[in-house]
Amino acid sequence: MRKIYDIILFHEEAKGEAFLTRLEGKKPLFICVIGTTETAKIPRISAAGKYPELTDYTPPADVELLLLGKCKCIREVPVTPEGIPTPALITMSALRLTDTPALVVSGGLKINPHVPFLDLGGGPGRDIRTGKAVDHVKEVMERARIAGENLAKTTGYLVIGESIPGGTTTALGILLAMGIDARGKVSSSMPSNPHELKIKTVEAGLKASGVEFGALADDPVKAVSCVGDPMVPAFAGLVLGAASKVPVLMAGGTQMGAVLAVIKALNQDVLTNVAIGTTRWIIADKTADLKGIITQIADVPILAADLDFSQSRFDGLKAYDSGIVKEGVGAGGSAIAAMVKSKGLISKTTLLKEIERNYEQLLALR
Repeated sequence: MRKIYDIILFHEEAKGEAFLTRLEGKKPLFICVIGTTETAKIPRISAAGKYPELTDYTPPADVELLLLGKCKCIREVPVTPEGIPTPALITMSALRLTDTPALVVSGGLKINPHVPFLDLGGGPGRDIRTGKAVDHVKEVMERARIAGENLAKTTGYLVIGESIPGGTTTALGILLAMGIDARGKVSSSMPSNPHELKIKTVEAGLKASGVEFGALADDPVKAVSCVGDPMVPAFAGLVLGAASKVPVLMAGGTQMGAVLAVIKALNQDVLTNVAIGTTRWIIADKTADLKGIITQIADVPILAADLDFSQSRFDGLKAYDSGIVKEGVGAGGSAIAAMVKSKGLISKTTLLKEIERNYEQLLALR
């Protein structure tokens, strides 16, 4: 695997290099798509928040941190049950270093953030075991497409990230409904990936909705409606609208597989202008297989920010190198954009220093 700056060309190297070349000299706009799903409250499904009930607050708190440098809807920064800080800390640091503008888009929330956001009119997701996970999928996706089309006129390229606790489980649901074998391949914010629990949860949802594996390969709207989450249609719509005009870096881990599958089923032509940007921790994860998911869908490049927190002064950050959290809130993609925008002057070492500085300030606020 080759590297450009501190960016690993993980999959489809030539396409990845060409994509990065297209970003040179362009100004990015960062978008964070947020949503919530009751699926996140299933015990042991998600590490986003100390208690399952707090997962409703994680996405709004994440974007408050991005835009305000502190959280308002909850008193402290979102942490895992072990006290590891949200990856929004990485994204915030990358955006600040490059003075990159950020926009928040809601696919459907229970708790609204105390910052401006674009509301697409969706509601929070239900537990996918009901087989009726998301309402108004088509409408939300169409509004997002219009937004993406217009936002593309304002910037050189888009970096789109997400925050939705329980999102790898709902991604698995969409992937299986659309015929992509993702069993044992989606990642987890926890070091011990609860694959059996995720598969059992998804199977209950598929059974409740009367959907067999692959039955909805050509009906992504129904796949999301039955066993998805409100982030996916918002994210997919933004890409569908923007990628016909400007490059789009889809910033995330294995959830990007579900978004990609939805986009391909609706308009595969835009995929020539799309890449996935993630972190080294995702591609090094032995309990997941991002490449194995993506290769079943489309030949899009996968890029990974070669982040390394092993030498950090803080145990909360060192934990990332132990396989906890790994990705989220567009951490990998925002780091890649910072490296490209600075032509490598912002390295993984520069980023770590800024992340530690911001983390120290957050700890002082507690």
